[in-house]
Amino acid sequence: MENVYDFKVSAPNGELIPLRDYEGKPMLIVNTASKCGLTPQFKGLQELHERYQEQGLAVLGFPCDQFNNQEFENINETTEFCQLNYGVSFPIFAKIDVNGEQADPLFVYLKDQKKGVLSKNIKWNFTKFLVDQQGNVIERYAPTTEPSAIAKDIEKIL
Repeated sequence: MENVYDFKVSAPNGELIPLRDYEGKPMLIVNTASKCGLTPQFKGLQELHERYQEQGLAVLGFPCDQFNNQEFENINETTEFCQLNYGVSFPIFAKIDVNGEQADPLFVYLKDQKKGVLSKNIKWNFTKFLVDQQGNVIERYAPTTEPSAIAKDIEKIL
């Protein structure tokens, strides 16, 4: 795989979506959770989406239940929760694993491109990866990094 555009991801209905559909657009790819102390970051992610979508930014959410079972069992509950509580209008994909044997290939790739401080494993919900218009992973942000703190990096690549 050369870049993120070579991957396909699953929509909540199971349809495979090629990330090539986002070619030429910067992306902020985030592993999310609906029942986590960091869940209010959905508000900041939605604000980034609204602020920069016309300039091409695509915010992509990937629910993950690997960290203390903080995601709904049913993906429809997840998407409804995000929309009702945070007004999320950016794409939320099917629930995935981000670590271990069953880790989604996209997240294996993202982690290989930008390792964390101590290892490449994702430590918690709301780890964020910023990808430029050529599909290169340019930055990885810790779960506690507020979405608003990423705005300046997004502006650099727009």
